[in-house]
Amino acid sequence: MTTTLTTSTTRLHAAVAAQAQDVVKTYGRGETAVHALDGATVTIPAGTFTAVMGPSGSGKSTLMHALAGLDTVDAGRVLLGDTDLTDLDEEARTHLRRRRIGFVFQAFNLVPSLTAAENIVLPLTLAGDKADPLWLAELVEMVGLADRLTHRPTELSGGQQQRVAVARALVARPDIVFADEPTGNLDSRAGEAVLGFLRSAATDLGQTIVMVTHDPVAAAHADRVVFLADGRDAGELTDPTTASILTAMAGLDTTKDA
Repeated sequence: MTTTLTTSTTRLHAAVAAQAQDVVKTYGRGETAVHALDGATVTIPAGTFTAVMGPSGSGKSTLMHALAGLDTVDAGRVLLGDTDLTDLDEEARTHLRRRRIGFVFQAFNLVPSLTAAENIVLPLTLAGDKADPLWLAELVEMVGLADRLTHRPTELSGGQQQRVAVARALVARPDIVFADEPTGNLDSRAGEAVLGFLRSAATDLGQTIVMVTHDPVAAAHADRVVFLADGRDAGELTDPTTASILTAMAGLDTTKDA
């Protein structure tokens, strides 16, 4: 399946936030080797909301980890803007992640002993920086947490915890935010709210969002969907709908079975 539909959305965002070029990542050796990425090439335009989808084992999470500098690759190049992550050692990648990348995880990953407010500013605290009060207030208002800032994670619902995680990912004004199954632990109502916040971050704040998901309803909130199959890029959809995503995924599954 090599669906590619180019629309004005892609053309308007000519700047590239991140890119994987012919990336290979293999786990294990010999007969037990698993080729998680096998020459994948994916471009993430700046200021857009991109969803990454594919069958189980297609390399979605491995691609995200490579683009985010969480893991090294065996071959190919990984770029964050003009920075080649494949040239960086672990210390340099750690510094880059703190300064230029935001994360939203399925399991929230909040610090239990910290309040919501302290969790939100944690990336800045770790970097030795202070939050811009006006920017922080804007984020808190956007995610609707003004009356929950003194609460600790155990005093918040799952949806509220994920709102904290979204604000935390955005507080340092990163170049790019990676969201790994951000609605996986939420009910449909809370999940829809979180997706709305990510959508607003791209549309209203110009933030680059990359979301790995298996959910076509979630992916339909994105500007585009990039598909992976067997560790390779397998086409994309722009202005996706749930129906068009389901059709594309069915094509991927058919190709894999052939």
